[in-house]
Amino acid sequence: MTSHIQNLAGLTDNQLKEIYQVMWEIRFFDEQVEALFRAGEIHGTTHLSIGQEATAAASGYLLKTSDWITSTHRGHGHTIAKGTSMTAMMAELFGKKNGTNHGKGGSMHIAELATGNIGSNGIVGAGYPIAVGAALSAQMQGTGAVTICYAGDGSTNEGSFHEALNMASIWNLPVIFFIENNQYGMSSKIDQMVNIPRLAMRADSYGFPGVTIDGNDIIAVLDATQTAIKRAQDGHGPTLIEALTYRFKGHSKSDKRVYRTKEEEEQWQIERDPLKLTATLFEQEGVASEIELAEIKHKAQAKVAEAVAEARLGENPTLADLYTDVYAE
Repeated sequence: MTSHIQNLAGLTDNQLKEIYQVMWEIRFFDEQVEALFRAGEIHGTTHLSIGQEATAAASGYLLKTSDWITSTHRGHGHTIAKGTSMTAMMAELFGKKNGTNHGKGGSMHIAELATGNIGSNGIVGAGYPIAVGAALSAQMQGTGAVTICYAGDGSTNEGSFHEALNMASIWNLPVIFFIENNQYGMSSKIDQMVNIPRLAMRADSYGFPGVTIDGNDIIAVLDATQTAIKRAQDGHGPTLIEALTYRFKGHSKSDKRVYRTKEEEEQWQIERDPLKLTATLFEQEGVASEIELAEIKHKAQAKVAEAVAEARLGENPTLADLYTDVYAE
């Protein structure tokens, strides 16, 4: 069966259902991270992307392994969507040797070059110059690779943001600046930090397109990302995508969210949950039945549970491991 919306996204029903499964994998993964953090099994801090699943799942699905991403402190979703093993990710959060970074990076510093993930970063805005460097490398080597630089709304006031956009524009680089505007930079609402109605307008200053989309609508995310990828591949340079979304949880696990109302949170959770919106859309357009959607959800939940169980079995690092991974080999 072929749905009407496949013509909008250019994807088959099966591909759309694969994206839906990735969305659930991201949701269940971060819910497990939250529970394990509370249980004391995960140390350090964590930043959850619950409520933002559509941005990572839909945009990441369109990338090839040879394409690159840079991510943020809230980057579990980007990493899952790019193809990293959830077992290796969870092992990293547990501090195990079989983690993506051998247990040394933790939640905010997951990287895996084999899947095109140059790395998430605990420093706000640090991914911008790295992404521009990756795009410059791809351009010089003629690989055809596209880089997506995922970032939050708060990072757009950093100097690295403006420097990166300027250089990407000057050199016409194949890079997409994907801003997940979840309405808050820590406890500061976006309109307290900038005096423009849309962050996408900042691309105007550097002479390339900027678009604002509903980040909880996977078709909108797919459409904007496809357009930006084609522009980059055709040699026309960068694009800025501002995806409007919302984090259901606090900035980090210590955040009690006193700066926003329960009514606001409930409105987003009830009316704008990307998983609910996607399920409703798929049922209405004949992409998948209610039974199929439930099966996909169950499959994702089982996959995350298996990842947690396998990650727990990993070996803990030794003192000698402090001296490995220090220099490039």
